[in-house]
Amino acid sequence: MAAAYPLMLNVVDRLCVIIGGGGVAVRKAKGLIDAGAKHIRMVSPGFHPDIPIIVEKISARFEADHLEGAGLVFAVTDSAEINDAVVREARRRGILVNRADSDDDEPGDFTTPALARHGPVVVTVSTAGAPALAAMIRDSLSGQVDPQWCKMAEAMQILRPKILTADHLRPDERRDAFRSLATPSALATLANGGIDLLWESLVLRFPRLASSESPVRVTQK
Repeated sequence: MAAAYPLMLNVVDRLCVIIGGGGVAVRKAKGLIDAGAKHIRMVSPGFHPDIPIIVEKISARFEADHLEGAGLVFAVTDSAEINDAVVREARRRGILVNRADSDDDEPGDFTTPALARHGPVVVTVSTAGAPALAAMIRDSLSGQVDPQWCKMAEAMQILRPKILTADHLRPDERRDAFRSLATPSALATLANGGIDLLWESLVLRFPRLASSESPVRVTQK
């Protein structure tokens, strides 16, 4: 895939269908689960013993009806003919499909990049068809992730909704509040005093936030 549009897809409530039951299917299923997927269907005549227990397994050869209700499809069998059929049917239904084996005639819609998770911080790398290089770059970048970035990302999952819903905050103040959290001084405040001190520092800079509760008190309700 020479050119692609990168995105982060919410798969929590999306039915993800994997056609194939081997080692590649295991990796796809585990990656989806790590991303929060709760509804995974796998179709194959046989299944690898490491298939996660939450996966719905259908012991059968692929049929078009197996894609009913799917929001995302993965064609990962060892048969090019079956993968062709999966791609064609997914496209007919308007469903994004990933194909594990490369095929110029029936290519998939997307690839999965080399990925490393550090809590809410996710490092991904794509190199337009050179997975070994992508993995090398990912490992190099992953080793440079500061644990404080991960703590701030966790804190912002709590603070962001409060900033967005603050009644009296102007749009430009919301923007500036978010930008102020992505600074070395904010990282230091969080490290030294936790999320309460970080919130207090925000309120001092943006007084219109003062009507909102402390983030810790909110999470303890």
